[in-house]
This record gives sequence, C-alpha cells and structure tokens, in this order.
Amino acid sequence: MSEPVVGVYRAAKASPDRLALVDPEGREISAGELIADANRVSHGLRSLGLVSGDCIATVLPNRAEMISVYLGAMQIGLYITPINWHLAGPEIAYIVADSEAKVVVGDDRLADVLEMAAKEVGDAVAWFAVGGAIPGFRPFTDLIDGQPETDPENRTAGEPMQYTSGTSGRPKGVRRALSGLDPDDHAALTTGFLGMFGVGPYDDHVHICGSPLYHTAVLRFAASALTLGHTLVLMDKWTPEEMLRLIEVYRATYSHMVPTQFQRLLALPDDIKARYDVSSLRNMIHAAAPCPVDTKRRMLEWWGPVIYEYYAATEGGGTLATPEEWLAKPGTVGKAWMISEVRVVGDDGADCAAGEVGTVYMKMHTGSFEYFKDEEKTKGSRHPADDGFFTVGDIGYLDEDRFLFLRDRKSDMIISGGVNIYPAEIENELLSFPKIADAAVFGIPHPDWGEEVKAVVEAAPDAEPGGALTNEILTFLKDRVAAYKIPKSIDFIDEMPRDPNGKLYKRKLRDPYWEGLERQI
Repeated sequence: MSEPVVGVYRAAKASPDRLALVDPEGREISAGELIADANRVSHGLRSLGLVSGDCIATVLPNRAEMISVYLGAMQIGLYITPINWHLAGPEIAYIVADSEAKVVVGDDRLADVLEMAAKEVGDAVAWFAVGGAIPGFRPFTDLIDGQPETDPENRTAGEPMQYTSGTSGRPKGVRRALSGLDPDDHAALTTGFLGMFGVGPYDDHVHICGSPLYHTAVLRFAASALTLGHTLVLMDKWTPEEMLRLIEVYRATYSHMVPTQFQRLLALPDDIKARYDVSSLRNMIHAAAPCPVDTKRRMLEWWGPVIYEYYAATEGGGTLATPEEWLAKPGTVGKAWMISEVRVVGDDGADCAAGEVGTVYMKMHTGSFEYFKDEEKTKGSRHPADDGFFTVGDIGYLDEDRFLFLRDRKSDMIISGGVNIYPAEIENELLSFPKIADAAVFGIPHPDWGEEVKAVVEAAPDAEPGGALTNEILTFLKDRVAAYKIPKSIDFIDEMPRDPNGKLYKRKLRDPYWEGLERQI
C-alpha cells in the first residue's frame, strides 16, 4: 500500500475532489478549489511586487479567505501576521507598522477599526477588503481576479509571524528564519505536533475549528489538518450547542479547545447535551489557560478518555498530558515533548528540586526565535546561562516524575505580607462553585500588607449577584483554601474580559486599582 500524500498542495493534486474545507456558512470547498484560490492569492501578491521575506497581515474572522490567503503566502516565502480582530484601530495600526506588512487583508465587518488603522499607518500599505466595501480599501477581488490557478514559480516556504498577546506592554512579533524548503516539506515538519496526540494523515479525521485563527496554536492546528489530508470545519462564532451539532453532522474527530469552552458546554441543559452524538471524537486537545480539575474530570466523564492537554508558548517548547496521565496526576499539564526540554528555576538561577516552585523555562530542539525588533525582550526571556532555554514568566513545579504543574504567571502572583499567593489556585476553586460562571483573582493595594486578595466574579445565569451570593462563595472557600488566600472582597461583573480563545485580560480588571501606583513583583 502506498504512503499517504502529505502536504496540502500535493494532496490537492492527488485528490482534488476531496472535501478540504467547510466555511462558517456551510459552503463546502474541495481541495482542488482551495489550492486554486491559494494560487491566485500567490500570483496576486507577487504582482504587487512582494518577494520572499516580505510580510503581509490579515484582520479576518474565521472564513475561507483566511485560509486561502495563509496558503497563498506560505508557498511564496512570505511572513504572514494574523492580527487579533478584537483590537482597536491604533492597536492594529501598531502591529501593521511594526511587522512591516506591505499588504493587509481585512473583513468589512471590521470597517470602523480598519479605517482608523489605515489612516494611522498611511499609504505605504496596500489594504484589501473581504466581504464588502471599506472606504479607501481595494476589494479583495482586485487581488485575485484574473490571476492564474496554476502553481507559482520558485515556490518556497513562508512563516507565520504571530504577535504575543500584549497582556503587559506592547505585543511583539515572534519571528523565525525562513527554511528555504518546499512548502509541503516545511509544512510536513510541523505536523509532528499533532502526531504527539496520536493524530496522523487522513484516517477519516475531521478537525473542527471554533477558536479564532489569529491564535498561534489554532492556526497551526488548522494548517496541519489540511496538510494531513483532513477536512477542516470552520466556525465563525463559537457556541456550545452549535459545536455539538457540527461534531455530529461532520463526524468531527478532533479540535483545539480552551477550558472556558468546556465550562460552557457543561452548563448546557442535560437534554441538549444528550441530543447530539459525539461518539466520533478521538482527540480533543486543550490549552491556553489553566483548566480546573473538576471541569476536566466532568468533561472526561462525558466525552470519555479523548481529552488531551498541553502547555506551550508562541515562542516554542512545551509539555503534553494524555487523558490517562492526567487521571493519574490530576492537574498536571504533562511532560516535555520529545523535541523540547522543561526546567524549573529558582531566583538564584539554579534548578529547583522536585515539588519546589520556581520559574518555568523551556527549550526547543528545532531552533530558536527572536522578538522582532526587540533585542532587549529577546535577551530578557533567555535563561541567564544563555543555553537556549527561555521563559514567558509562568510559575510552577516539576514532580518526581518530571510532570509539570503550573501555579500562575509571575506577573499575576500576589505578595501579601511577604507571602506568595497564586491566583490560579483560588480561581480553580471558584470555578467549581455552581453559581459562578467565570472568575478572576488578583492583588489590589493594601497599606500594611502590600497587597490583598480581590475576586471578580461573573455569576451563573440562574444566580443573583450581591451580598447573599458573596457570603455563599466565602463560606464555600473556607474549607477549600487557606484563610490567607480567601478574597477579602468580591465584585460582580456582567461579562469577564476574555478573548474568544479564553485568554483573560486580567489587567483590565486589575489596573484601575493600581492607577498611579507600581506593583512590585
């Protein structure tokens, strides 16, 4: 039996009629159609004078054009920067300018912020609008109409240059050197990531993508799915019941998820959860935020042992926990990948003993990265020995078997009366309380202790915010965390400031309390 054809471009030629993509409106696109669209994008970008090493940017929700633009850029040696479309105009303008993008493709639903960004950046960038008109933008059809569907000449692999989330300070582009490889050969190298979860070529796999493609892992999973010959089902706006419906209709086998989505799935009425057939699921993979132990356990009881967890960063490196490993060590984010190393380092720069909390450092064996145009930040992320290890500021510990357990971000740690308090531990307990839909914990100023513990809570739909619920929450916590960890006050909020991938913008909650003051972490 011949080996399966791996590579989105090669596979499209081998089986052009195979279903490759389902867009959010339900339009089904064959592999041949998808690559024809990508080729038109490649020729269109080259007609504008772009050459290998140049950068383009996208400001697009999940839609077919996001995929064709990505594939078109990735086969002619371009960097592509997918921009978070929830950002404000000046924030988008900053990334466009900093990335040195020569072309931006944006969605007409974002016309207001894109107009603002374009005015700030100026005329050095070619701006194209998808879906409808944006004043001052050329229609996307101007880029692709009349362009050949044939392969471009001198094909060479590009790279995503994604920007860190910017939860503190300006976001920075994570840039890697271009490989010079054939685009399919380069893409095949990245599919080893899915292989770690047991996902291989074809095998009737269907990947459902409900999180925004501007996220590093989400885009990598989607691109790898296409490279491996899987069908990719896109959701524009993730909702729990719609995901269950699409899983049943397309017999989805895997996805990339976040704990917030698990919590919203679990909150569905039992009759709705029972309505949909999810027996096709094999590899539901989650990351991006700590998952409360109770939430993960309930999802495993519902979906079975198909939920995998990993910890990683845009910069590279990471860990993985299979369902069986997590059940044996609840709360772990797993052991280091075969192509990665993980260590936990104390303030003295020495490795911590098993069980001792310190700063988590990672290293990839496949090459290093740099923060684009920020040598100081690049150096600041490195281990003092400059041995290839870097940190993104997370705190945790390794157990005696080298399984990693995360405690929190160093920047989120609360220091109260000289004692270190990790908000994630308290948040996990709060999220297990049935009357709480979402929660955040952080430090606020205290004249004697330096900081005190504050909780902000989004009440469940059937719960009434107020003093009575506050008392219930505090009583619930008394037997679950130490007294010094219990919030001294609780505020209620209508909706937590999370992005669609589950990342909490905690600074938006915390900063007002620290206005004019400086946190010493």
